[in-house]
Amino acid sequence: MSAVYNHMDPFLSDDDATAMLRLAESLESFGTYADEASSEGLGEKLPQRFDAALNYAARGIEGTGNTDDFKTATHRTNYFRETYAYGDDVRASGIAPFMQQPDLQDLARKVSGREVIVPAIVYANLLIPGQELAVHTDVPEFRGANRKVLPQWLLVVMLHSGLFDAWRIPIATCVSWFGKAKGGAFTFFPHGPNAQREAIPAAHNSAIIIDTDQVFHGVERVSQKQIALPPIEKTARLHFMGDDVWQLRDGDAVLGDYNWSEIRYSISWKAYCFTDAAERDLWAAGADDLSVDFIVTRLEEALRAQGVLHGDRPEPTAFARLLVDHFVRFPAIDGAAA
Repeated sequence: MSAVYNHMDPFLSDDDATAMLRLAESLESFGTYADEASSEGLGEKLPQRFDAALNYAARGIEGTGNTDDFKTATHRTNYFRETYAYGDDVRASGIAPFMQQPDLQDLARKVSGREVIVPAIVYANLLIPGQELAVHTDVPEFRGANRKVLPQWLLVVMLHSGLFDAWRIPIATCVSWFGKAKGGAFTFFPHGPNAQREAIPAAHNSAIIIDTDQVFHGVERVSQKQIALPPIEKTARLHFMGDDVWQLRDGDAVLGDYNWSEIRYSISWKAYCFTDAAERDLWAAGADDLSVDFIVTRLEEALRAQGVLHGDRPEPTAFARLLVDHFVRFPAIDGAAA
């Protein structure tokens, strides 16, 4: 089934678009996505999005294979992220008008087909030249189950399994781009993982609003030439130095300097979408929240019923990989889901 989406170019006024650049600078530094925490007892030895990482390591962004060794592939996809706001937790001064803007809420109604919209999350991603983002679906949320309490890969498994649809909170996502970086197009499968892949340029002050929890998407390589990347471990940070310069450091070690014009900068706005006020109030009350035990047991029962799991449940890391391998089916370049 085809996804409903809106592509906006231009997105904001010129002044507001410039303000988005200043907002990133005001945070002073961005940490790596790999530095986000995971949960004990649920595949804790694995990265938060190992589902996308393993698929990328095997196929690359084009789906035809990845010539990088695993370590290089990890550096290529270990981009930089900071959260501007998550619910009432506002970390970037001045983000509130953007988060609450009525036009985005109206578009979320159109994309989701639901009337009650609750702006929930705003975060920013920075990618340096040579980086790209593996094809993936975004982290969904369910009543009682979100990225604050569960590993992100598990939430993705929950959505793709279809076993928790009654608890799912549909999310409309607006991805917007600012700056002059070359490359880094938004590539996605709006007609499903078995259909044609499309791409939208990450042009300054443009945006797309779509359900990224269900639509596979990624980011093509930033810059249009082959670039040797420095080692980007999870302890690295990208610091704004002033005068349009960002510096990549890991502790005291300087790994590289980049001009603003080289860095791909996107802001993701996410809103919960409810059919009506009663559905929103059920979520807010927490009266029908999922528990971890219920989630894991239901997934295990499905594996057994489908003849995938026999005997004892594997240890946490092996069990996590089994869940991802069975339930998450990635697109392939030839149109056949992997």
